[in-house]
Amino acid sequence: MKKEEKAVIIDSLCEQIKAKPHMYVTDITGMNAAATSNLRRACFKNGVKLIMVKNTLLEKALEKTGVDYSELMPTLKGTTAIMLSEVNKTPATVIKEFRKRSEMPKLKGAYVEESFYLGDESLDALVQIKSKSELIGEIVTLLQSPLQNVLGALESAPNTVAGLVKTLSERPEQA
Repeated sequence: MKKEEKAVIIDSLCEQIKAKPHMYVTDITGMNAAATSNLRRACFKNGVKLIMVKNTLLEKALEKTGVDYSELMPTLKGTTAIMLSEVNKTPATVIKEFRKRSEMPKLKGAYVEESFYLGDESLDALVQIKSKSELIGEIVTLLQSPLQNVLGALESAPNTVAGLVKTLSERPEQA
């Protein structure tokens, strides 16, 4: 491959990495063509971009992004594919689901929510991370709960006062 071709690939990789905030570095060694095709389909269906890369070109593209990916550099060995996504845990979910049928792909590392996760053992932690929309939903629910309690109390107040007056009026007077 000529130097100009490599430069174009590096620039393309750099732009794709910058476009998606979450990146997973995976090992797909030993996956046959059918399994790789199935993985690509699963990624596409879930909005994850799967890119087969040469480690040296990926390393240069990562350096060019302006983000310090130095913690991921040791993972760039062997056969590498990167998974890029808008949603933080989608690639982890795809890998976990895919591994129910196959032992590959293995997670080498990930850059999610501006944090690094190294090794396949961090896959379970990545699946548990809540997405931004899930967190916002939880916060809205927590904020609505006290408000709903206050509104419920205000709505039931007239009934409570009326019930109290009725009970007191029906009560026989004591001398």
